[in-house]
Amino acid sequence: MLSPDLQRLAHIKDYCVEIERTVERYGNSFEAFTSDIDYQKSISFSLLQIGELSGKLSEEFREQTSQNIPWSAIRGMRNLFAHNDGSMSRDIIWRSIQEDIPVLLTFCNSKL
Repeated sequence: MLSPDLQRLAHIKDYCVEIERTVERYGNSFEAFTSDIDYQKSISFSLLQIGELSGKLSEEFREQTSQNIPWSAIRGMRNLFAHNDGSMSRDIIWRSIQEDIPVLLTFCNSKL
């Protein structure tokens, strides 16, 4: 049985993989992303869930791993999704897909 932190990390990994699958399905281009609301909503939901789960990681785990993963920034993005009436910069979301999710997925794989 995994610890609660590792259970949450496994779910974060699942959402990272879901983001990768969504990109494969719709296309790995900013133009495809910006032109398809379903694409945007699918990615946004997964990012929101990652942020929600990251906030439930123990403080100790976040502190021990914060040099590898910016948990507070991930949680902050979740708050923007949740409290900005769904309006987020597509540029920021796309950059997160391209740059942050691969790093987060690699981190999760290294811990699980």
